[in-house]
Amino acid sequence: SPVNYKRGVEKKFKEQAFFIEQEYNIPIEVHNAMELFATIAYWEGEDKITLYDKTQGPKSTQSTIARTFGLVDKNVRVIAENVGGGFGSGLRSWPHVVATCLAAKKINRPVKLVLTRPQMFTMVGYRPQSWQKIGIGADAAGNFMGISHEAISNTSKYEDFREGIVDASKFLYACENVDTKYSILPLDLSTPIWMRGPGEATGCFALESAIDELSYKLKMDPIQLRIKNFTTVNPENKLPFSDINLKDCYAYGMEKIGWKNRSMIPGAVKENGMLIGYGMSVGVFGAGKGVASVRIVLSNEGKLLLECAVSDMGPGTTTSMTKIAAEAMQMPIQKIKFKLGDSDLPPGPSQGGSGTTSTVGSAVDLACKTVQQKLKELAIQFAPAFKTMAADTLEVKNEMVLSKSDNNTKIDITALLKLAGQEKIDLTITSNGKTAAQLKYTSNSFSAHFVKLAVNPKDGAIKILNVVTTGDAGKIVSPKTARSQMIGGVVGGIGMALTEKLEFDHNTGQITNASFGAYHVPLHSQIPATDVWFVNKPDVNMNEIGAKGIGEIALIGFAAAVANAVYNATGKRVRDLPITPDKLGYKTSKA
Repeated sequence: SPVNYKRGVEKKFKEQAFFIEQEYNIPIEVHNAMELFATIAYWEGEDKITLYDKTQGPKSTQSTIARTFGLVDKNVRVIAENVGGGFGSGLRSWPHVVATCLAAKKINRPVKLVLTRPQMFTMVGYRPQSWQKIGIGADAAGNFMGISHEAISNTSKYEDFREGIVDASKFLYACENVDTKYSILPLDLSTPIWMRGPGEATGCFALESAIDELSYKLKMDPIQLRIKNFTTVNPENKLPFSDINLKDCYAYGMEKIGWKNRSMIPGAVKENGMLIGYGMSVGVFGAGKGVASVRIVLSNEGKLLLECAVSDMGPGTTTSMTKIAAEAMQMPIQKIKFKLGDSDLPPGPSQGGSGTTSTVGSAVDLACKTVQQKLKELAIQFAPAFKTMAADTLEVKNEMVLSKSDNNTKIDITALLKLAGQEKIDLTITSNGKTAAQLKYTSNSFSAHFVKLAVNPKDGAIKILNVVTTGDAGKIVSPKTARSQMIGGVVGGIGMALTEKLEFDHNTGQITNASFGAYHVPLHSQIPATDVWFVNKPDVNMNEIGAKGIGEIALIGFAAAVANAVYNATGKRVRDLPITPDKLGYKTSKA
């Protein structure tokens, strides 16, 4: 049964002076992390098992295995110190994990199972195939008067998998009349799963292509058209965005990509005999803050240990968390260790949906502040110089407790703990979801992607020359790993736009390209010089640390920037991914 949404008048776009209505198709795409899925299972007793597993959620795998085998959670230990790539494929436990546990039970020995590369195409999820239809209409000034977005994606016969394909169309731009319809179609395939930028990556390809198409009808610059329909209030839930700095992203990207050299007439710009095109698009993803617990241990040697059962599949969780702790404690990062990847540690979220830094980071921040409070109390209790002082007149920094008004009244943390006869301070702190004040806002991360590319007029070969990708994701905690996330999104986005597609033999139902040789992910030579830029403004209405997610927005929308640039270069609009020379009207020679 379809999920319908409507505000204002349905299909209002058709009444407008300027409108477009088009269909967009995306084939099945596969995560294809280089590291294969692998599991080691070892039964330590009749009802006690330890698993080493490639999973994005140690706690979620623990609960899946506990439920499957009728065990109590604490008797299932899941260790996932290194995940390798995930992109969403590790967000649930696939049948091979259960099979490993069964085999280990049967022979009463540890069992290791590693999937083959072809199995990575069939057994661990994929981005579902989707069909979308978007209608969008504007008045002569470019104000959006109506948006209609319909989508169908596939699921398996035995499970209903849904994702937010039509969601961005409901709120990304100011528009009073919006209707969406989303249906799932069960097919004889395995179940899909979230794939980086789940739902929104699919939906923003259609939405951001459609806006570009409308801009040509209006004879209006596509960035100006987006600015015209910019909103600081989410039109779907009527709440103000906790922060939105897309205009800063537009300004930076236009400048750096050389947008002034773009022509409104497709095919008008040439360089070295090549057709040159400029395109841009926007990405958006929800910025959440969930519940997480962190154990914090401050030893009387002045070392700080933090622990949480979260995983790290590449964004550099360990780096971000030690940086957040170093800032909160005002102490050297070298003395801080963050431990993760083990379900025995205090519960943390699965790593997916761009929520780890916000959720676990908020818990780390709170844990540090709680330890600082404890240190102030110990100083007042045990250090004579602080006896008459109130805790709020003290501060903790540079590994000391000191009086805010008199810098000479101070004691170093290690000396204080020894004085108090404490080997360590050891606490487990839980940080909850959003506070009442934070719930007055709606939170998202945003991105704007800019592409300059060349199309060879002889054979239709597409070469991306330059990429500028910008993120509005609150405070950037770890600039180096954040930049890496954005570049990863560009790589995945180029694959989505130009090369990736699962191929089937419809006579046998077999996948014909289940290998790295035949399923084409981008090569190094296809990734151009990429300029990554962040607004880097703390979103103080979102959480205490002001940081929002990056992983999803890095990819969301990117494929549309490429499609829009291809149209700008050639005048050919490709609405069926991937964009290949034959779709631009060139005959492909079969070698």
